[in-house]
Amino acid sequence: MIRKDKSMKKAKNICCSSDQVKEGVKKHYGNLIKGKKSSCCGPSTMEEGINPAPNRVRGEGRLAQLAGYGEEERSQVPEEAYLSSFGCGNPMAYAEVKPGQVVLDLGSGAGLDVLIASKKVGPNGRVIGLDMTPEMIEKAKENASKAGVKNVEFRLGEMENMPVEDESVDWIISNCVINLSPDKKKVFQESYRVLKPDGRVLVSDIVAKGIPEELKGYLWSSCVGGALDEESYLQTIREAGFEEVQIVDRLDYDRETIRGLLDSGCLD
Repeated sequence: MIRKDKSMKKAKNICCSSDQVKEGVKKHYGNLIKGKKSSCCGPSTMEEGINPAPNRVRGEGRLAQLAGYGEEERSQVPEEAYLSSFGCGNPMAYAEVKPGQVVLDLGSGAGLDVLIASKKVGPNGRVIGLDMTPEMIEKAKENASKAGVKNVEFRLGEMENMPVEDESVDWIISNCVINLSPDKKKVFQESYRVLKPDGRVLVSDIVAKGIPEELKGYLWSSCVGGALDEESYLQTIREAGFEEVQIVDRLDYDRETIRGLLDSGCLD
């Protein structure tokens, strides 16, 4: 969890092929939500257009269970929102969101965390879901309609250039999405811009060490290729101007866990 400070530091752009990365990620997750396999960035070893069974793609909600979502969260949302979750944590389990506040979800996907947050902020609050994939926005709107939720909205846009007003948000949450950005410093600079004074960020994300450079392009959409090591990730946040940066929980993905996720189809 991190708190906004009064100052902002300048950061340099990181990536040299950001357009390729973004288009690959957008295509990958657009296909996933439609029940198709796809490649990420670079040559694919999978045939395009294959339609596996939906439960194979979503692992029957196993990824959401591993990330920390239980029966309580599942009962609050349409089944499709839960089954279509590709997160690696449960940020709303730690965010101290209060009634009447404004929450922004970066990479909101099918809307699971947005719908959970909508219960926390109540009728006088508001939740904004931001995602760059049109298919995800469409699915999220469908799920919000099924849930009968009125205090949410979904905006099509990128984390590096958020269509959100300055100092308008109390909380930012994100679930295994910032690792997909080729310019993470820009994401956190934008987060700083849109947060109100004393606003907070609660992020669930992937960190990794020792990924060979020649493999990163193939693994970007699987949340590994773009993952930083833990200290670099924290330093990136600090350089955007945030203070009180801390880790509130960890989940280690060992070989057995990864093998189980692969068998269930969660990491295809």
